[in-house]
Amino acid sequence: MQIIDNRALLLKVRNPDRITTVIPKSKVLSEDDGVSEVLVNWDLEEAIVLKNLKFKDIPSPINALYKWPGLYKPFAHQKVTSSFLTMHRRSFCFNEQGTGKTGSVIWASDYLLSRGIIKRVLVICPLSIMDTAWRNELFRLAMHRRVDVAYGKPEKRREIIAGDAEYVIINYDGVEIVANDILKGKFDLIVIDEANAYKNPSTRRWKVLSNLIKPNTWLWMLTGTPASQSPLDAYGIAKLVNPEGIPRFFGGFRDQVMHKITQFKWVPKLDSEQVVHRALQPAIRFTKEQCLDLPEMTYVTRDVPLTAQQQKYYELLRRRLIVQAAGEEITTVNAAANLNKLLQLSGGAVYSDTGEVVQFDASNRLAVLREVIEESSHKVLVFVPYRHAIEVVAEDLRKHGCPTAVIHGGVSVGKRSEIFERFQTKDDLRVLVIQPQAASHGVTLHAANTIVYWSPVMSVETYLQANARVHRAGQKNPSVVVHLQGSGVERRMYKMLENKMDIHNRIIDLYGEMLK
Repeated sequence: MQIIDNRALLLKVRNPDRITTVIPKSKVLSEDDGVSEVLVNWDLEEAIVLKNLKFKDIPSPINALYKWPGLYKPFAHQKVTSSFLTMHRRSFCFNEQGTGKTGSVIWASDYLLSRGIIKRVLVICPLSIMDTAWRNELFRLAMHRRVDVAYGKPEKRREIIAGDAEYVIINYDGVEIVANDILKGKFDLIVIDEANAYKNPSTRRWKVLSNLIKPNTWLWMLTGTPASQSPLDAYGIAKLVNPEGIPRFFGGFRDQVMHKITQFKWVPKLDSEQVVHRALQPAIRFTKEQCLDLPEMTYVTRDVPLTAQQQKYYELLRRRLIVQAAGEEITTVNAAANLNKLLQLSGGAVYSDTGEVVQFDASNRLAVLREVIEESSHKVLVFVPYRHAIEVVAEDLRKHGCPTAVIHGGVSVGKRSEIFERFQTKDDLRVLVIQPQAASHGVTLHAANTIVYWSPVMSVETYLQANARVHRAGQKNPSVVVHLQGSGVERRMYKMLENKMDIHNRIIDLYGEMLK
């Protein structure tokens, strides 16, 4: 194969009829010793036909014709991923968290839109990344496109879906509410972010999505951790993308990948990984190790709405502080104390004036934390600044089957060393829930490459030192820092931390901003 220019490919084949029959405009130029030279128009339709004819290494025209718009240029692995997606109407992208899957999808879909191959894109993703990941990234990379988020009351969702936005972003549970409207909305491409949410085909969520996918629908499913918990998790997503590659019924697939030990116990068969690999095709995967052009540390934000209970008491507390601020002089000390109360409430547990812990419903944040951990291919550090929230987090993770240990100021030095050593060297511990001040100096924890902040710390030094626990000599993988935020005070604090601003010198100003 030879690329002649941006519009033509020259192929050498022994059976030119194989090409010219399905691509009539192809031209046979010459024949030598039974090998013919065939000139083929190089557009996406022809490229896909040649791929289906089993020609190897047929490149997508995106490589020659697309301008790759946006505020930054793609990494090499992102271009390869975008090229792959444009060549496969239904496919998986298993690139690890932090490798820029979102950008690859945006460039690939924008190319399809520019060629008139698709008209509209529906992005289905967790609530926590609708704005922070998808809408923001679309603004940075495809600001020439119309984008809207279908969230809120059903009437608002329907209005947005019926509108003229080329990209519509919606959360998983919102899809069922407006499923009929989505069918009328003529979405040619459906993108599923964190596709493990659709691993169970018996759920209502899966069935609703399945009904939205028509024969001509493009479907790209994204996750960095396919079938990470069990080979059986592959069945639901494979049935959406590659139904011909798996048995029609779940029981048949289970028999392929699992061995029955007792009436209630099944274990994976020795060849289950190979069976899952065949089922989850066509697919592309880049690990962080393979992405040599990635920055050493990437920062990600997840928006987590406060629960109704948290929101109610957050506003009550904020109003009480406004009254207090009007009646007395606010010092740095009491401003910091009051901001701490708002941060504690955002994280789910607050010290009362009598020293007792008042716990609030933090279920939204716990669910998002589990999503992040599930998407992580290596171990995870979860930094929780307030001691009374640490056990809440750890207990929830353990309840959901995640091996977790805890480090805080009350854990002895000897016990800490034992836990750190186990985390670094053993496979039976996946998550450390840590009070940042208890592990911000001198500790190496590069067995993890994902850091999650349950809520922000109030010291830039603590923040930088805590991040350095994974970002240090011996770390083999680019690292990801994930900020969980749900309140105004958290958003401002994270922004200051990322900009390395001295929070203590600005505490009065920050306090005033929060009370406006």
